Amino acid sequence: MIEDLKLHMDGFFKKNIRFDGRKFDEYRDISVETNISKSAEGSARVKIGDTEVIVGVKLELGKPYPDSPDEGTIMVGAELLPMSNPEFESGPPSIGAVELARVVDRGIRESKVLDFKKLCIEKGEKIWIVAIDIITINVDGNLFDASALAAMVALKNAKFPKIEDDKVNYKELTKESLPLSKKDPVSVTVCKIGDTYLIDPTTEEEKVVDARLTVATTKEGKICAMQKGEVEPLSINDIDKMVELASKKCDEMRKHIK
Repeated sequence: MIEDLKLHMDGFFKKNIRFDGRKFDEYRDISVETNISKSAEGSARVKIGDTEVIVGVKLELGKPYPDSPDEGTIMVGAELLPMSNPEFESGPPSIGAVELARVVDRGIRESKVLDFKKLCIEKGEKIWIVAIDIITINVDGNLFDASALAAMVALKNAKFPKIEDDKVNYKELTKESLPLSKKDPVSVTVCKIGDTYLIDPTTEEEKVVDARLTVATTKEGKICAMQKGEVEPLSINDIDKMVELASKKCDEMRKHIK
């Protein structure tokens, strides 16, 4: 079945078109909403075509790690709801959910967009933990780019809650934003199907992907993280072409950060 789909798709690719008529380097329509949750300190909804994810940011007090006593931290979690795709199952986080969370975490962490030291309240004792929760509403491919964009928008949208009597008052937010730089990291995922490289795959295209590479870059064009996926290996030439395509499209994604 998959081989038949791949053969059929390859016929389209030889005519330089995709099933949905897009070019190989073309995203579907992208939309972004902010402040979608009253109970989160920051939140965003991102739609890429029919894929829709929401991200909520919660700020919690905690103790720093022993090896970084003067730094706060982030925690990224992803929940792939069965209602968003028939292939998702309820229960503990799947391998796909764990990978999605790690890719988003790495893009934010390694870009240094968030100043962890400014999340420290009392060295060795008390820090802010920034919890980033990704929830899928509808999935038609390319969760990596949609989730990374939603996470970045939600972070920019977040405000610190008040601390009263050593406890967090979540009912009252301050006007203080998170200590973010202007690096604005975004992720662009490039897929290889046969000899074709393409971005923003649909669920149907993802079923026949040989390999994918998610590339996170900062506003300055610096690559801060990469994640290889799927089973087929990539040559140096493949990686060069995929990184080149991702770098070309990153500014298009970044203009949606607000």
